[in-house]
Amino acid sequence: MANSKLSFSVRCIISILSILHFHFIPGIKAQGGQEEPYVGVNLGIDVSNLRSPADLIAFLKLQKITHVRLYDADADILQALARTKIKVIISVPNNQLLAIGSSNTTAASWIGRNVAAFYPETSIIAIAVGDEVLTTIPSSAPLLMPAIESLYSALVAANLHTQIKISTPNAASVVLDYFPPSQAFFNESLSPILSQLLQFLSRTNSPLMMNLYPYYVFMQNKGIVPLDNSLFKPLTPSKEMVDPNTLLHYTNVLDAMVDSVYFSMKNLNVTDVVILVTETGWPSKGDSKEPYATIDNADTYNSNLIKHVFDRSGTPLHPEITSSAYLYELFNEDLRSPPVSEANWGLFYGNSTPVYLLHVSGSGTFLANDTTNQTYCIAADGIDKRTLQTALDWACGPGRANCSEIQPGESCYEPNNVKNHASYAFDSYYQKEGRAGGSCDFKGVAMITTSDPSHGTCIFPGSKKVSTKTSQRVNSTLASGAVTIRFTSIRATRLSAFHTGFRVILCLTFCLFYLLFLP
Repeated sequence: MANSKLSFSVRCIISILSILHFHFIPGIKAQGGQEEPYVGVNLGIDVSNLRSPADLIAFLKLQKITHVRLYDADADILQALARTKIKVIISVPNNQLLAIGSSNTTAASWIGRNVAAFYPETSIIAIAVGDEVLTTIPSSAPLLMPAIESLYSALVAANLHTQIKISTPNAASVVLDYFPPSQAFFNESLSPILSQLLQFLSRTNSPLMMNLYPYYVFMQNKGIVPLDNSLFKPLTPSKEMVDPNTLLHYTNVLDAMVDSVYFSMKNLNVTDVVILVTETGWPSKGDSKEPYATIDNADTYNSNLIKHVFDRSGTPLHPEITSSAYLYELFNEDLRSPPVSEANWGLFYGNSTPVYLLHVSGSGTFLANDTTNQTYCIAADGIDKRTLQTALDWACGPGRANCSEIQPGESCYEPNNVKNHASYAFDSYYQKEGRAGGSCDFKGVAMITTSDPSHGTCIFPGSKKVSTKTSQRVNSTLASGAVTIRFTSIRATRLSAFHTGFRVILCLTFCLFYLLFLP
């Protein structure tokens, strides 16, 4: 029995040390004095009829978007961003690495032309040097750190190095064996460069940029990784993923990926660099090989991701640190090459109408499907009258929309044209169906809008469901007809130290009780 007690005592001590070790890894500071975690958007430009820079930034402002990442340093967009308070990450395209990595003069010129010329009127917060260089163009890997160091030296010379961070976005594949997170490690062939990068990030207090896609983890591990875990859906305890080495419970794939990167950094003796998720998302459409690329899944993933960030719940390994994330992406890039999913990651179509409505009620009106952000279904522009008439006939017939108001002599009969009548019928059906996903399509001839289509004495069905007070608020805040995206934090800092201390005390109490009172 003495040996049994001794063995139990050792296990108690190991458990306590494990809790302390994995919850108090030195160096990473809590976010109390740092910027609130945020959700930003990536702005790709492979879009048909992309808006002018001025109109594009006006659209961002109307959406209340606070952070945007560009894949280059477009001068017109940077100029349009001036005095908007939108914080922007600019990028050095991969094809410019050779010139910048080979010449300090070229690096200084790049900073002068793309940063100093716009800052501080344009709020540039970081420079992303290349994109997934180590895995997509390994031949350029030796140029990565020289380019980063040269650009940093140029920032120092311009006295901008404390305001603007420098890093490089990495693909998830730089980490091997994502689960369990405690056994993850960087690809050994990339470790020499990653070690240099992490030392630089530690020295300059910059984040490690990571592009993390649970969608691809799920697609590559179907049958092993459950869909619900990938989409942040609520799980019963039996469905949570448990790291056998740390006993940490993971309720979603993204947290496991983030912690895997933290463990990989720790293996290189770096513990004071935080992770910034520069890309994450879920496609809304795919071909026959991608059946899980659906509007519902994209809506679920992005909605739950937003709630997760604003909830400031951190990860199981680092509950005190919540990584900010940039959604991939703002617009569907319809000019992208196949597969189909490549062109369908956006929150909006190129004409700025939403692909779907995110469900994040309680986290601010981030395309939220509630009465503070009323939505309507109307006929899309450019549709021929015959096609619209067919859709109108279906809505008023089999669709059982209430079309009484568009009959002769009624309030919505004028203007007497197919588009006006179809818009009313479409909205009647859409509201009757509870604005459910897919109820505003009509074989592609309808679209969702937040601009109230009511006119004169004609009140559309969506407006009839809104109280006078709410209707006034909607009309005043959305007069331009754009969906409002608001990034708002809803909780204070999580008291992770308290919870960890409580676990330690509970464990100690149990151990002492066993040793003192049991035979």
